[in-house]
Amino acid sequence: MQRATVVVIGAGQAGLSAAYHLKRRGFGSAIDGQPHNRTFAVLDAAPAPGGAWPHRWESLTMTTVNGIFDLPGHPSPPVDPDEPSRTAVPRYFAGFEQANDLPILRPVPVTAVHRAPPGFEVETGRGTWLAEAVVNATGTWTNPVLPHYPGQETFIGRQLHTRDYVSAAEFSGKRVAVVGGGISAVELLEEISRDATTFWFTRREPVFREGAFEPEVAGRETIARVVADVEAGRPTGSVVSYTGLSWAPYAVAARERGVLVRRPMFTAIEPGGVREADGSFTPVDVILWATGFRPALSHLDPLGLRNESGGIQLDGTRVVGEPGLHLIGFGPSQSTVGANRAGRAVVASLVRQLELVPGLR
Repeated sequence: MQRATVVVIGAGQAGLSAAYHLKRRGFGSAIDGQPHNRTFAVLDAAPAPGGAWPHRWESLTMTTVNGIFDLPGHPSPPVDPDEPSRTAVPRYFAGFEQANDLPILRPVPVTAVHRAPPGFEVETGRGTWLAEAVVNATGTWTNPVLPHYPGQETFIGRQLHTRDYVSAAEFSGKRVAVVGGGISAVELLEEISRDATTFWFTRREPVFREGAFEPEVAGRETIARVVADVEAGRPTGSVVSYTGLSWAPYAVAARERGVLVRRPMFTAIEPGGVREADGSFTPVDVILWATGFRPALSHLDPLGLRNESGGIQLDGTRVVGEPGLHLIGFGPSQSTVGANRAGRAVVASLVRQLELVPGLR
């Protein structure tokens, strides 16, 4: 049994930001064998630095990526704009970890978190930790949304999710159904349509924003809406459900080439294709589920955090009714900017909590 004042679960952008601020506020390593008044450890399921970035598709370069926000105290170096983000961002994360000498253990998948008053028992694939507080920063990449439609198991072609996509070349000459109304769906539709015949299916009519896009204004409005949802305990939706789609260069290119044509969602899947809403049959070789992700929180299920609507109510980063448990990289802090700010905020909250709440030293 290992012990730490704070255990951080996940070493993506949010987890690294929290680790940086814990160390800055005087928390020592729980794994260096040295005595410290307050300690922390970061448990990361991945075998190497980078969070979800090593798994992104090849064409997502530093030019096309939506952008990364500098980790605290570590400006990102100049990079080749044509370098894939799947190599550039993990290299940057690794440099941050090394420069700050953070106590990160990997690969250490967390399998369950239980209450162990006054704190928590964190079960992992490599032993158990006792912690007075837990900061969960597991993101969404390991929990893809995979809808089910009648006849899906009979399909003789290939089915894959966005997280499994590598490049359009593997679909050359094929007929591909792209399912989903988000940013990734539109981006991959445009890319794949250059090598294959594509069909775009969504449950609802996609909404594209018209006019000039002001990131700061839109960002503040979106965060305010997401905060309102998590504070009320409502499940949060995808980014696009709050912001709508923008006419990014890839969306414009798809429209100009005539491939940005939305079809209502098909009703069933058959061995050689899909049965459309109007009853017609469309043969396809591949179904790409660009259907997004949900927060990867199954290891927190023993705590029974979800309410009747399936949401988890937060006060800032703290789970309401659960002293010592914080969620970051969740809800309003899913963006890179939000993750950085949440890392700082959660540590400030924990320091106050450890000083004021009986049982939390």
